[in-house]
Amino acid sequence: MKQEGCNLIVILGPTASGKTRLAARLAKERVSEVISADSRQVYRGMDLGTGKDLAEFLVDGVAVPCNLIDLVDPGYEFNLFEYQQHFYRCFSELSGRGIVPIMAGGTGLYIESVVRGYAMLEVPGDPALRRKLGAMGMDALRERLLRVNPALHNTTDTGDRERLVRAIEIAEYTKVHGGAGGPERPAVRPFVTGVRWERSVLRERITRRLAERIDAGMIEEVRKLRDDGLSWERLDSLGLEYRYVGRYLQGEMDFDEMFEQLNTRIHQFAKRQMTWFRGMARRGVVIRWIDGADYGALRALVEEHVG
Repeated sequence: MKQEGCNLIVILGPTASGKTRLAARLAKERVSEVISADSRQVYRGMDLGTGKDLAEFLVDGVAVPCNLIDLVDPGYEFNLFEYQQHFYRCFSELSGRGIVPIMAGGTGLYIESVVRGYAMLEVPGDPALRRKLGAMGMDALRERLLRVNPALHNTTDTGDRERLVRAIEIAEYTKVHGGAGGPERPAVRPFVTGVRWERSVLRERITRRLAERIDAGMIEEVRKLRDDGLSWERLDSLGLEYRYVGRYLQGEMDFDEMFEQLNTRIHQFAKRQMTWFRGMARRGVVIRWIDGADYGALRALVEEHVG
């Protein structure tokens, strides 16, 4: 049954699922553009470690535009509110040209903030609060965040100190000022698809992709970021690839240990991504799944429900 008024196609899935290639191919066929939904691809100079797969946006000799990548330098702490605002501006511009954009990515929080229309405020920094929080340990910070926001939906905030402090800052500001308001949001009517694989197959894809990214120069990419002035602490906060390659470059582990531990952590991360997507479904987001990177199945779904 056709989903009337759909103005956004979403292709989500775990890392190494093939969603980028599917999105680029569909965008080329529909004369559309891709909007990235990845929390790390917004950073310049972070290509291999974030899996931007830029070559996949050249489809049959046609360059498919991909939006919301390379927005900021890696020293900048990008956040959900900023992503949502960038998305809305991009979405409105593309819609104004008669395009139905294709959102593709694996950051469930970013995707859900759009398809469920999170109401968010722009929260200014609070230096006094940050000084107070700076004297607290991680467990105390987590307890404070959960007291002010018992229904916390983004548990990734609780594993990194900088993100945890910012989450407390946002939660306490929102408690005082309320969560409504903010810039007007365009009406987004999404058709959501997902790419899933049998677990053992996905594990093989992840391992193979990691090896390919290292061969393509991922270690050199991390070394360059460090040489350009990024601290080891900041690299550690930018995700698994930058954390473990950074530890290898500091001599904390040898290459084989780095590869094995990083590979294991990416497998675990993919599992958490699928858990998030299942949670989205429980929260009311209808996701139509395809098994494997099956473009024919994706195309049939889109034709049936979007037209």
